[in-house]
Amino acid sequence: MLVNSFIDAFINTLAAEKGYSKHTLRAYRKDVQDFVQFILEEDDLSDEILLNLLQDKSRNPVREYVSKLVKSELKKRSIARKLSGLNTFFDYLVKIGKLKLNPGNGINIPKFEKSIPHFLSIDDLFRLLDSIKTDTWLEKRNLAIFETFYSTGVRVSEIEGLNLQDIDFNNNMIIVTGKGSKQRIVPIGTRALDAIKEYRKHFPKDFIPLFLNKNHTRLSSRSIRRTLEKLVIDCELNVPVTPHTLRHSFATHMLDSGADLRGIQEILGHASLSTTQVYTHVSMDKLNQVYDKAHPRS
Repeated sequence: MLVNSFIDAFINTLAAEKGYSKHTLRAYRKDVQDFVQFILEEDDLSDEILLNLLQDKSRNPVREYVSKLVKSELKKRSIARKLSGLNTFFDYLVKIGKLKLNPGNGINIPKFEKSIPHFLSIDDLFRLLDSIKTDTWLEKRNLAIFETFYSTGVRVSEIEGLNLQDIDFNNNMIIVTGKGSKQRIVPIGTRALDAIKEYRKHFPKDFIPLFLNKNHTRLSSRSIRRTLEKLVIDCELNVPVTPHTLRHSFATHMLDSGADLRGIQEILGHASLSTTQVYTHVSMDKLNQVYDKAHPRS
């Protein structure tokens, strides 16, 4: 058996039990393969040799690997993600009885500062949306896509996966399939729904994917990103904008307008409230600026 047999089985287990996307599974595979290559230094060594190295009490290959990553000046966030992925792999080997203990236990994940999400001001976001032309069905589709982004705060992979039947036009709701194939119901605004209706007039209802490419098949995340890049250039915003920027903008604008943090958590599909709380830093920064300018003894 080659080392890849463990990795393949691990990735297949993640796909079956967690329902991770292809992108996430690819990242897990690369993290494990990079580590295995580091400790084995050869390609054709057996699973048995890998297990022996992981259980060798005279060295700690995981600590050695983390040390190498730190010296490479890789960002702490990236190191933490890689170590988290490796620990998931080691836990899998323990679960199937190949290891007694996780060799990554006791190795601290490097701490990193949570970055403040980049977002657009309301004026800039309206400028972007209002700049989208609607002369052709493709342009109408683009408006529908980015109105939906800003109206719901969903991820680009979730936009890609939307089907026509996921839209509840009567109750202003959409069914979103998020990470781990978990579904959630998200409110959607009238502007976005009207844009979707106008775009879908050009297609019969038996076209299942909501957003279609020029060949009338499902539009990919990559194409959505490319379309957004072009729209940003065309309207001369002169700032980097990604689909995640629109998600950050949605959350920040909602919070600034008084929305409840837990409500935003549910809409965004965050498993933990701490993930959503990063947006409070944005709002607090804005609040402090207002205070400094307005208070006579600030």
